[in-house]
Amino acid sequence: MATTQRSTTKMKVVQVPAAGADFQIVEREIPQPGAGSVRIKVQACGICHSDELTKEGHWPGIQYPRVPGHEVAGVIDALGAGVSAWREGQRVGVGWHGGHDNTCPQCRRGDFINCVNQKIAGISYDGGYQEYMIAPVDALAAIPDSLNAAEAAPLLCAGITTYNALRHSGAHPGDLVAVLGVGGLGHLGIQFASKFGYRVAAVGRGSRDAPLAKKLGASFYIDSRAERASEALRREGGAQVILATAPSSKAMSEVIDGLAPNGKLMVVGATAEPIQVTPLQLIMGTRTIQGWASGTPADSEDTLRFAELSGVRPMIETYPLEKAAEAYARMQSGQAEFRVVLTM
Repeated sequence: MATTQRSTTKMKVVQVPAAGADFQIVEREIPQPGAGSVRIKVQACGICHSDELTKEGHWPGIQYPRVPGHEVAGVIDALGAGVSAWREGQRVGVGWHGGHDNTCPQCRRGDFINCVNQKIAGISYDGGYQEYMIAPVDALAAIPDSLNAAEAAPLLCAGITTYNALRHSGAHPGDLVAVLGVGGLGHLGIQFASKFGYRVAAVGRGSRDAPLAKKLGASFYIDSRAERASEALRREGGAQVILATAPSSKAMSEVIDGLAPNGKLMVVGATAEPIQVTPLQLIMGTRTIQGWASGTPADSEDTLRFAELSGVRPMIETYPLEKAAEAYARMQSGQAEFRVVLTM
């Protein structure tokens, strides 16, 4: 299909020129999509804590300059050769899972999220901190018309991560599910858990988040500064699932004893520090600890449709693309409420 003619050939890009360097705003030629890919006119891109992997060069083998961003919402404005399942003008998003090879043992079993050669937008190729981006078709998720781009963008990472972890956790409606952390992931986890029909305990540090947690759907709030969260959960019979969204291994370690028999700690908050647990804590009660990584574009579509139907929405702060450095700093400060989104 012929590429749409446009009045300008330049676009604005926010790039990281080298590991640890400051963001640069530059102009580039608007790229043309190759075979099996599309060009997306970016409307919004969330800023995720994982963008630090690009900014600071923590991901092995990353090549610079690189444009970060894996919470991308926009509209297809050009199709590459061989693309037939998508159309120009269609609303799409790109999340953490930016493509897979379809040949490795995991892909052959349909386990695309664990592809040996998985691609990640903003790491393997340029992401959404730009006005136009190229994405392979196996990274695309359709966005429902009722979700605006700025709301949809964080659902493609923070949203899918919490939604997908909860729906695979084994918890049933009526079970006690605790969400550890009331932040960028946690505020969505509380909403999804409530809409799934769980009895939701929100666990935070300090009393400030209690009113918000209950507004988001928590049945009750546990202030871990005022009491041991594990003891509070045991008083309620123990949590069938604890969704650990706060990136604190210490906090995760402290709640393990709050699991019910056959309970599961679902870990989605990324940190390099070890979780401390004794074999006895797991053996007595047959408890488990499981990590969970986001999901595929099909999972993103499930997340977006569920959010559309249930009213789950991220709380966001928006910045124009030109203020990407300021927006990134806001995210890093931990003071944002709760997701920071660049808008074009």
